[in-house]
Amino acid sequence: MRIPLFPLDTVLFPGAALPLHIFEDRYREMIGECLAQKKEFGVVRGEPERLAVIGCTAKIVRVLERYADGRIDILCEGARRFEIEGLDDSRTFLQADVEFFEDEGQGSTRGEREECAALHFATLHLAGIDVPTTQLDLNGPVAFQLADALPSDLGFKQQLLGSRSDAERTARLLDFYQEMMPRLRDMANGPPN
Repeated sequence: MRIPLFPLDTVLFPGAALPLHIFEDRYREMIGECLAQKKEFGVVRGEPERLAVIGCTAKIVRVLERYADGRIDILCEGARRFEIEGLDDSRTFLQADVEFFEDEGQGSTRGEREECAALHFATLHLAGIDVPTTQLDLNGPVAFQLADALPSDLGFKQQLLGSRSDAERTARLLDFYQEMMPRLRDMANGPPN
């Protein structure tokens, strides 16, 4: 399937909110088409000289504001993960032939999700990051929701996006929190006397 692509310096997860300010002509054209045809566009992490191969589609939830000069503010939500199979630069904006994919194999257990959520909030608290009130449904996967709120590097987030196993994603998050907690505690306690 061919979709329009929006390379950004971010990693979008399914279910995550993504506010965008659209000002470049090519992206105004792309978003205009997506709004008119009620279709999604692909968000893929763009780095200098390269694009990530795994991305996530964004569906436009609402138009927040339209400006007289044609700029537009929109609120999007991450939807489906995809892998890029080929690029097409014949339009003003980039397009890609993609294959969508879902998780395979075992999901995480409720106990693992509970531990992951507890460590997530403890980590953010120790890091001094204000945590907005979040509704977590621990009866289903929560790894993407937790990873979206992490102040971690985009490379780690990209790895989580590409993982095809909720159990693996949850385990990697648990490892991340368990590695970060001692460092954050040491920083909170200050240097030894």
